[in-house]
Amino acid sequence: MAKHHTASILWRLGMRERRTLLFLGDLFFGAVALVAALIVWGLSEEWLGLSLAFIRERVENWFYVLPIVWILLIVGLYDVHRASHRRQVINGILGATSIGFILYLFVYFASDNPLPRRGVAAFLALASLLTLAWRLLYIRIFTAPALMRRVLVVGAGRAGNTIIEIIDSLDPKPFELVGLIDDSLDLLGTDIEGYRVIANSENLLEIVESEAITDIIVAISGTMMGSTFQNILDAQERGVEITRMPVAYEELVNRVPINLLETDWILRSFVDEFRIGGFYEVFKRLVDIIGGMVGILFVGLILPFVGLAIIIDNGWPIFYGQERLGKGGQVYEIIKFRTMRRDAEADGQAQLAQEDDERVTRIGRILRRTHLDEFPQFYNVLRGDMSLVGPRAERPQLVDHFQRRIPFYRARLLVKPGITGWAQVNYGYASNLAETMMKLEYDLYYIKHRNLLLDVLILLRTPATMLGKGQ
Repeated sequence: MAKHHTASILWRLGMRERRTLLFLGDLFFGAVALVAALIVWGLSEEWLGLSLAFIRERVENWFYVLPIVWILLIVGLYDVHRASHRRQVINGILGATSIGFILYLFVYFASDNPLPRRGVAAFLALASLLTLAWRLLYIRIFTAPALMRRVLVVGAGRAGNTIIEIIDSLDPKPFELVGLIDDSLDLLGTDIEGYRVIANSENLLEIVESEAITDIIVAISGTMMGSTFQNILDAQERGVEITRMPVAYEELVNRVPINLLETDWILRSFVDEFRIGGFYEVFKRLVDIIGGMVGILFVGLILPFVGLAIIIDNGWPIFYGQERLGKGGQVYEIIKFRTMRRDAEADGQAQLAQEDDERVTRIGRILRRTHLDEFPQFYNVLRGDMSLVGPRAERPQLVDHFQRRIPFYRARLLVKPGITGWAQVNYGYASNLAETMMKLEYDLYYIKHRNLLLDVLILLRTPATMLGKGQ
């Protein structure tokens, strides 16, 4: 029995292994698409397919980088949950193909040298089809129950209930949840969101063996009994992966559970556990300056058209400024294209933007849906008030309001606000307290885990978010 369980565990891939598998598969099929595109390109120009003469005379070195560019375009699909959802995979690949085509047209018309239209078009078509086939095959095989991780939750209290609710909200399920363990006699045999409390911690090792458990999520927020701790260690020695509930929460939904965090969480997360290196801050500022200059250039190009539309629709002014809180609570003035009526806040009280907000002008709705109203903020990025990536900037009155109602809300001010951010690409606008708490969980996840790779991921996901969201 134990040998059988060990063998099956080898095929029950965890989240890190799944990401690695997805990357290797995408890279392989990207390389296949590249070779096939070269053959199609060569045949279309009467080179009789792929030949050394064709490669020497027609193929430039940058063409061989296309598989990496393709992986960057689909980087949002390395979220294991999204990668397991058929519709999101199809939409993600279609979006990546569209963005790749638009980027190619931009380079094609901006470049003096003729670019290989047939080669790039063939690569985009083949890469999208091959990647789609590979990703659908991955969903069919690696999301099957026989190859899913088998998870046991230890603790059926508040933390246990929270992680169960998160698991239950995900579709498809990230793993097979066998049940819960708790030492309370009152909870034994009861159901929590359809999952049974099957035993107490004394029977933990027996359950691990009989149910082929691969993972244990420890959801005990209070004091843990010594015997429970020892049984968990014994399970780990048998190859079971142990994960604390807050870590599992972060891995499943890419945000932090603010309602379950301890009072010293900020210090442990941002002082003891994670120190940002100077290289990251310098490089991030350099990227902000370059991005800010490009953004200001774009604002200059669209200003005559957007400005005229705003004036015709609702008169002057074209821009508006508002006080916002930056890093460390420093007040600065944000600049945007005006999207609301001039009397939108006649009483002087700050209000959250609502879906289908009646204060928004006709042109303002278009600007918000396309996020063009945000582009003048590149001036703030150049000034150093903001960054390209960070939490959304809020008004001082709203920060004061929320910090009295939401734990850790002011922790958002540990970093510069951004034009785009982890909360923006995952959630969008918040119009009430519950939604603001949800966005804060994403913001704190970003602050805790921020690095160059995460910033690049956010920037790459932003164009698709701009096309799909806005209010």
